[in-house]
Amino acid sequence: MRQIWKSFRALYFASLMMLIGSGLLSTYLALRLAADHVDGLWVGALMAANYFGLVLGGKIGHRLIARVGHIRAYSACAGIVGAAVLGHGLVDWLPAWLVLRTIVGLGMMCQYMVIESWLNEQADANQRGVVFSGYMIASYLGLVLGQLILVMHPGLGLELLMLVALCFALCLVPVALTRRIHPAPLHPAPMEPRFFIKRVPQSLSTVLGAGLIIGSFYGLAPLYASQQGLSTEQVGLFMGTCIFAGLLVQWPLGWLSDRYDRALLIRCFAGFLAIAALPLAIMPQVPLEILFVVGFLCSLVQFCLYPLAVAFSNDHVEGDRRVSLTAMLLVTYGVGASIGPLLAGVLMKMFGSQSLYAFFTFFALVLVWRIRPKAVTNLHQVDDAPLHHVAMPDSMSSSPLVAALDPRVDEQVVQEQMQTTVAPEPAPEPATEPESPVEPDAGSDSPAPDISGARP
Repeated sequence: MRQIWKSFRALYFASLMMLIGSGLLSTYLALRLAADHVDGLWVGALMAANYFGLVLGGKIGHRLIARVGHIRAYSACAGIVGAAVLGHGLVDWLPAWLVLRTIVGLGMMCQYMVIESWLNEQADANQRGVVFSGYMIASYLGLVLGQLILVMHPGLGLELLMLVALCFALCLVPVALTRRIHPAPLHPAPMEPRFFIKRVPQSLSTVLGAGLIIGSFYGLAPLYASQQGLSTEQVGLFMGTCIFAGLLVQWPLGWLSDRYDRALLIRCFAGFLAIAALPLAIMPQVPLEILFVVGFLCSLVQFCLYPLAVAFSNDHVEGDRRVSLTAMLLVTYGVGASIGPLLAGVLMKMFGSQSLYAFFTFFALVLVWRIRPKAVTNLHQVDDAPLHHVAMPDSMSSSPLVAALDPRVDEQVVQEQMQTTVAPEPAPEPATEPESPVEPDAGSDSPAPDISGARP
């Protein structure tokens, strides 16, 4: 573990700073609009725009990386995201904020893709699970620390936007100063939606439901807490506690997932979420102690749905399709997370703040109805099922390239489906500059050109 930490600490630090900034920005914007008495619909729309940007970035990010290289793409996106963050302080027009949030999501997805392809390049085959766990811990920890900044700095002035921009500036440093060569460009494998809708419909339903619930949570839980009368410090503590619950539950969840039927677990956790959210759904005003306890319990189970659905789907898809499956699951999650905050925002505007947890209860019950263990035929179950459960960060902190780090996906399949093979070309004329560096073989001693074009 010490050696892995030493090898990957720069990339973990970059992820940590990115998620500190992202978590702080989401909560800050919700509280800022609540302080200005803006409808919850706008708060939900801002989070929906962020997830739309993440989905869009997953589609175009690999093209940017292939065109200009990893370091340039990461540096450019970090600069654009920092500028978009500061733009929130320069413009008060809410439609412009929607555009800025989309830009933030798009740029962050490109940054995730750079970090994940770099982690995959440097991780040995037998270390991928541990490296992936470290990445997940850094992601969740960053989201928690972003909320705790509000505890230490409760003012909703422009200083918090400056802190967010500072985080995105600092996340640039370890990548910009690296002496390592560019990793081989990776691209998302083509999705096969019709195939997966037929093969793993219950997993896709769970992922869509998880996106609806968790996307609404990130976007609107700060607004809900504020409307319950919590101060800015208490809202930050509430959000930090709930997100920490998501990190805390991952290892017990892995133990359960490897020993019990996963469809049954999904149904049980969805049912528990429906019951746990019910007090907050029916009580207009909730005592502080109950709010924290029930919010913590809801988060324990709502952050279980996505990892369980990923594990369940991998049990029923052949190894050569798991790269495409990962992309399909993340896009499905992103669609749900884009729609959820809008729907929940409308409900909160019409029926009050408690509608957020009524929204959670309703869709949890939909999952209880939809996920029926008796409907699982196991007709396409792989021979080595159940596969080992891997704690998965949600799509707010990962990209379609995360399949390259998932130890359940065979490394050879990753190389065949996600790495572009560069065919030999005739020697260029002396005056012609190559458009992009040639990828070295994994075992080659000849490094790719660095960003200056000079060989090391």
